[in-house]
Amino acid sequence: MQYTDAEDGSPAISGLTRVIEEDRCTLRWIWPSGIEAVYIGKAAAEQAEDSNRNSEQLKLYTKAEYKANNGYHSRIEGVGIYVFTVYACQESSDGPQLIVQPGRENRIEISAGRAKIHYSVSNKSSLFRKFKTVQIQVTTEVPIAKDVLCYVKKQGSYPANKEDGMLYPFVAPFAAGKNVLPPIEIGKQDFIRLFFTDGRTYGQMYELISV
Repeated sequence: MQYTDAEDGSPAISGLTRVIEEDRCTLRWIWPSGIEAVYIGKAAAEQAEDSNRNSEQLKLYTKAEYKANNGYHSRIEGVGIYVFTVYACQESSDGPQLIVQPGRENRIEISAGRAKIHYSVSNKSSLFRKFKTVQIQVTTEVPIAKDVLCYVKKQGSYPANKEDGMLYPFVAPFAAGKNVLPPIEIGKQDFIRLFFTDGRTYGQMYELISV
């Protein structure tokens, strides 16, 4: 499949909207003149940039199918944010040419639900030691990258947010299932809590639960 950047006068998809009903999503858009088919790409949000088009699942969809079905229907499965891209398709001597629109009016995000991340922080201390040993356990429904989460240490009370104390990154990704981290030593009056490194982004994809 070949991609070509849109130029002045290139056919462009516009008016892309979504309607979500239970586990089904319906996409509708305005067809440009002269275009009888599009390719619809679907990719996870973190893989949906132009440099990663090979990760897209592409489906040919004709204007006749669109009219018969009153749009394009797709089941919502899995978790996380997915990006749908509707490419106007022009035929050439080299095969189908998919039009890449720089303004991205032909892209739309769909939330497929949030994956749950459960975590616990257990403490062990003894009367005559200045420090206590902390064990962090993270159990997640899906694999997550190391930069999704961080932990924050605060003296005297639990931190309220990631700015409320000393922030520490994790050094390895988390596999799906139970992840028991190596124990760490902190002061007896120190407390730890986990947060998203970017709540606005990752809060749409995951649900962080303290247990």
